Amino acid sequence: MNVSQNLLSSRVPNLPADPEEVAALLRGAGFEVSRVVPLAELLRPVVVAHVESVTQHPSADRLKVCVVNDGTEQRLQIVTGANNVAAGAYYPVIRSGVRLPNGTKIKRGKLRGEVSEGMLGSADELELGTDHAGLMTLQGEPAPGTPLPDVIDTPGVVFVIDGSPELDEIVRALGGEAPERAPDPTE
Repeated sequence: MNVSQNLLSSRVPNLPADPEEVAALLRGAGFEVSRVVPLAELLRPVVVAHVESVTQHPSADRLKVCVVNDGTEQRLQIVTGANNVAAGAYYPVIRSGVRLPNGTKIKRGKLRGEVSEGMLGSADELELGTDHAGLMTLQGEPAPGTPLPDVIDTPGVVFVIDGSPELDEIVRALGGEAPERAPDPTE
């Protein structure tokens, strides 16, 4: 499992700022931390995209189909449900085959019949904040294809934890509180 220090800091009060101290706390709580990786390193495959056009998805009211310039000769088609996507704007793009900092691999697929060759990223998906309300809009006119860490500040680290612990388990072990779960109506 990959978990960012930014995410842990948002859920654990008084978490130390020093990544090595956090790694020591994780190890002391019984988690096997195999690596501490700078977030910028994990975000290098995420690049600037210029959205050239946005059209309504033919089969889904809440989805848009975008033509995206990612700095290569071939344009990408990306399907998104983000309400703030706009033609002419710049966003981070995670191409098919690239992994998010949390370890999730993005795959080419179809959304309601339309091909999507990756995804446009929000701050929380990239571990750069907690905002999931829309895409992370990049300021200015950065060159498409430029690695994201060359365009914006990408502070923090990601802890690579062996095994498959639950995030809530890690948060509780560090002294944070897991969000309350909704009551199970069958109980």
